[in-house]
Amino acid sequence: MEPTPEQSPHHAYPDHWEADVVLRDGGTARIRPITTDDAERLVSFYEQVSDESKYYRFFAPYPRLSDRDVHRFTHHDYVDRVGLAVTIGGEFIGTVRYDRIDDTGRPASAPADEAEVAFLVQDAHQGRGVASALLEHIAAVARERGIRRFAAEVLPANNKMIKVFRDGGYTQRRSFEDGSVHLTLDLEPTEKSLAVQRGREQRAEARSVQRLLAPGSVAVIGTGRTPGGVGRTVLRNLLAAGYTGRAYAVNRAFDEGLATLDGVPAQRSLGEIDEQVDLAVIAVPAHRVPEAVADCGEHGVQGLVVLSAGYAERGAEGRELQRELVRQARSYGMRIIGPNAFGIINTAETVRLNASLAPESPARGRIGLFTQSGAIGIALLSGLHRRGAGLSSFISAGNRADVSGNDFLQYSFEDPDTDVALLYLESLGNPRKFTRLARRTAAVKPVVVVKGARHSGTNPPGHAVPVSRIPDTTVSALMRQAGVIRVDTVTEMVDAGLLLAGQPLPAGPRVAILGNSESLGLLTYDACLAEGLRPRPPIDLTTAASPQDFRDALAEALADGTCDAVIVTAIPWVGENGEAETGDGQVLAEALTKAVAGGSAKPVAVVHVEIGGLAEALAAASSTAAPRPRTAAPRTASPEAGADRAETTAPEAAADRAGTTAPATPAAQAGPTAPGTATAPGAPGTPAPAAPGTATSATTAPGTAAPDATTAPETVPRPGRIPAYPAAERAVRALAEAVKYAQWRRQAAVPGKIPEFLDDTIDEAGAAALIEAQLATAPDPRGRPLSHDEARELLGHYGIDVRPTLPAPDPEAAVAAAARLGYPVALKTTAPHLRHRADLGGVRLDVADEEALRRAYGELTDLLGKPAELLPVVQAMAPRGVDTVVRASIDAAAGAILSFGLAGAPSELLGDTAHRLVPATDRDAAELIRSIRAAPVLFGWRGSAPVDTAALEELLLRLSRLVDDHPEVVSVALEPVVVAPQGLTVLGASVRLAPPPARSDVGPRRLPNY
Repeated sequence: MEPTPEQSPHHAYPDHWEADVVLRDGGTARIRPITTDDAERLVSFYEQVSDESKYYRFFAPYPRLSDRDVHRFTHHDYVDRVGLAVTIGGEFIGTVRYDRIDDTGRPASAPADEAEVAFLVQDAHQGRGVASALLEHIAAVARERGIRRFAAEVLPANNKMIKVFRDGGYTQRRSFEDGSVHLTLDLEPTEKSLAVQRGREQRAEARSVQRLLAPGSVAVIGTGRTPGGVGRTVLRNLLAAGYTGRAYAVNRAFDEGLATLDGVPAQRSLGEIDEQVDLAVIAVPAHRVPEAVADCGEHGVQGLVVLSAGYAERGAEGRELQRELVRQARSYGMRIIGPNAFGIINTAETVRLNASLAPESPARGRIGLFTQSGAIGIALLSGLHRRGAGLSSFISAGNRADVSGNDFLQYSFEDPDTDVALLYLESLGNPRKFTRLARRTAAVKPVVVVKGARHSGTNPPGHAVPVSRIPDTTVSALMRQAGVIRVDTVTEMVDAGLLLAGQPLPAGPRVAILGNSESLGLLTYDACLAEGLRPRPPIDLTTAASPQDFRDALAEALADGTCDAVIVTAIPWVGENGEAETGDGQVLAEALTKAVAGGSAKPVAVVHVEIGGLAEALAAASSTAAPRPRTAAPRTASPEAGADRAETTAPEAAADRAGTTAPATPAAQAGPTAPGTATAPGAPGTPAPAAPGTATSATTAPGTAAPDATTAPETVPRPGRIPAYPAAERAVRALAEAVKYAQWRRQAAVPGKIPEFLDDTIDEAGAAALIEAQLATAPDPRGRPLSHDEARELLGHYGIDVRPTLPAPDPEAAVAAAARLGYPVALKTTAPHLRHRADLGGVRLDVADEEALRRAYGELTDLLGKPAELLPVVQAMAPRGVDTVVRASIDAAAGAILSFGLAGAPSELLGDTAHRLVPATDRDAAELIRSIRAAPVLFGWRGSAPVDTAALEELLLRLSRLVDDHPEVVSVALEPVVVAPQGLTVLGASVRLAPPPARSDVGPRRLPNY
């Protein structure tokens, strides 16, 4: 809404204050500044407020607003006087206003930094969190305008308003004066206020998804009069699933005499339905969708599933139609799944909702599934069904213009019926928020993600979200840091989901392998080594083994304290006539199920080759297992996520494929190591020491800290469905993901810290002053790079010492510089095309004296060009060590990222760089340097002296703190950083400053607008 000409020309209408928010009950509303056009809306709003609420607002009977009041409450300068309104359907349901005041309480202007604030919420909407949302937004506006405190006068009986202020989490002071409660709130965000804000966001967004998945009534708009078509198909599927609510068929083309269709009431519009409809499934052509949405909004529908296509997937024109669709729906307080969606499913016994195009509703289970692709959704539903796995909920979001994977995580975190969340994502609208939500959800239940469109550098058609330019390897590393199980294919996602939903988390990487085929056991053994697990020598039961032999061997392995998981391998029994015996699958399944029936704290997986009916029998044999106890919304890290689930099965036919090609077999290790044989320190493949507080196994890859073999399992013994796999590699890869996730869970229970000693050696104010001065000289929004000396000064404020360099435009200058620095010195070029390229001959090290320096200078210029082109410099030599590279950068979508790797072409060529999100903790820094494949070089590879990794970790923490404190520092590269056995030396540094990019994860909560 634009301001009228009466609005102050000095303060333009702040459209960036407009926001869509989710209220406590899951409905949406719009918050925007009040303008002079709102006089009639304000009067109408006030007339609907009760006399009691008016009394609480004005401390006296105030039946109506005078013309003067209306003028005052609708005319603002957006600096000293600001008013915000919450609207639904274009009408006000709540307002807030602040007026800047001085120390005496009189109207004032800046630099006065206090304001008086007052709220008014329509009685019908009280209790929905309207005032809490307004407080967040008006506080953010006030901070933007230089206001640091709010003052409010509240009557003692106005408990609701007092609670809004008290529960906001801001630092406050209260006193009782002249019959009212005087409240003062400091508006600087606190850890508590941020936690309150995010907690409200989580509950509201989870509730908004829950309203979509558990409606009391559903209307399918666009139901065809004849069989077939999208709308009629959805209605048929809804009824076939046994939906427990009330269903309606809606089509404006129905004959007036048509009373029912497929046994449900048939109506020409929602207005003909006697009750309020909770959910509308829209299946009409795109040009008719606005009419349908308006009908839904005017009749109180709570949410929409839009199956209609023809939106952003069609290009710019369709993208604008999609944005208008979202604006229209949100104006009525509705959330949208879609457009171009496949539908939603909720298997809860009290709901049984299949509002999708899936012809068969999946069985009830413990897996929640979200997908941004209808085709992938079909494949996943089919694959899970073939393997007997059940779902708790399913959302196929299509273009996901509104409800996204972030909303699904909010819901999954709280849903007691979901133990594992599977997500197929093609774009991340808000990566910072995703990692935050994923970290919290992963602390209580596994989150498994497949990311499509990984290498295109663009978003798929229909996904109107910001494009992140960071490499996919970085995205994967950041997901791992957040506890997300990132896999490459939907087949791997199903494999991992089945294991995590049906089996307990492993306590460590030690794997027992048993079966009736020596060859299959060896394949499994090799696969375990390739995945960083610690397999015990396979136990060959021989081809003559009976089901009872399998049962006894499995029971013995489960009772053995030297293993953490068991993989059973099986091939068909061959009879005397040379044919496979029938019924083996059923008998073997019964034997394996009995072996775990007593309860096991160890995961069990089965690898089988052409044993007909084994997977199905395993599912059936465990289908009567007692369901796990359920709890309400998890609030703390549960030790049970991923534990046995009696309601999730894992049958799989030998030729099963979940719609994709099976993953390739992992490469075998070069030179197999005999079981139990320890490799010599520094030998190829030797892991780096674990980060502090973790333990690693002898075969764990660098940076993958293995759990302590003696760690007690995190699950309660309980029978669960045993997943079956047609290939050893698939079973082992799923188990390896479970091992890494379990390790992450244990570490996340005791989060890392930022050492306090950093505070004593950091000059934050000095760095801020330098940054402000430098940006003032460069108005270019792209910013500017700092010179070597400027970068040294900035980094010095954070205790990062960069070894100085002196320019050497000619041999005499080089000699003078060396005399000043002291021999031995290094002579190197700094031209952009030669920087950090020692392989091109642009660096001369250990120059011992003047004669050698002059000779080196001449060789350099003869080989590479004139001094003016080479820009040579002289630098004192650093102690010998390992050359590394430390970087930090800001990605507009993902945020600040800290990176580490070894210097040199091999690391760059192999992409051997590790990444962590900023701010990094001590644990992040320790894991960062151990996460690269070349990490053994830092820890004494081939008998070399280990380097000072503690100093390297401190450097990483200091750089992390710098970019976290100052978002204007958009890029830092420290190269090379020479890490010696004692200490380190930063030889080169480049820094770029720029106005910080807008962040989508800070400020008051709001829904994204794509």
